[in-house]
Amino acid sequence: MNSNKTVYVFDTSAWLTLIEDEAGAETVQHLLERTRSDDTEVLVSFMSFMEVFYITLQERDIDEAQTRLRLMSSLPITRVESTVTLTIAAGRLKASHRISVADAWIAALAQERGATLVHKDPEFEQLQGKIKFLQLPYKE
Repeated sequence: MNSNKTVYVFDTSAWLTLIEDEAGAETVQHLLERTRSDDTEVLVSFMSFMEVFYITLQERDIDEAQTRLRLMSSLPITRVESTVTLTIAAGRLKASHRISVADAWIAALAQERGATLVHKDPEFEQLQGKIKFLQLPYKE
């Protein structure tokens, strides 16, 4: 990984913002477009793939859930799987904050990589000062 890159971690809420064309979708799209140059990298936790899949399956159907996973995989992102260090970091965040397991993994990835977490999830507000954020507009 080039140390001169600006690194972002997309939370599941950022993906759903883009896919469902909600307020903030243009910001997410712009960051993805910046990955075509050499100055930006977008990381995505394996947990976001699972969350997009299950949320879509609950709200829509299996075909749409699979289509969304294919879309995510086709974009210029780096999928990050579990590691021992991420497991420990996520566990520490989960033990000390009232956040979901998935959010603990996603936040731990941003923290470990010194990345900016792109989200619109109020749960992350309690991590202010521990992680850099780019907050998308909350749903009304």
